[in-house]
Amino acid sequence: MCAFSISASGKRCLLETANVAGEYTCRTSTVEVEGIVNHVESDACVSACGVDRKTVGISSDTMMEAGFAAKLCSPACLDYCPNILDLYFNLAAGEGAFLPDLCDAQRINPRRSMLDILSSGAAPGPISDVSSPALAPAPM
Repeated sequence: MCAFSISASGKRCLLETANVAGEYTCRTSTVEVEGIVNHVESDACVSACGVDRKTVGISSDTMMEAGFAAKLCSPACLDYCPNILDLYFNLAAGEGAFLPDLCDAQRINPRRSMLDILSSGAAPGPISDVSSPALAPAPM
């Protein structure tokens, strides 16, 4: 019960691979969660949000899996699983996206994967220093 848990000090717990093949260890990360301590995510939330208790580390990679956005953005996850939402809100922000916008885009077109949504420009990316694209010189 390590992945998607929060320690007594309010830090995310990580499942990591151990030195022995097929074995895992649980450690406390440096990632702090505001307002939640001593929390083990419920099986209902793990299922509703489409996450896996055997997830190793913290990564946005699962956001790119087909069908993940539909579960993460479902009312069962959005309305009842603030710990998982906080994690993926921050992971999306790290990718230059705003999770509520990604969920809106997913609701509009449920067949699209999060990867399609992230790469389509539906979610804002990093801001460029360049105000407009450079134009190619006109042919002579």
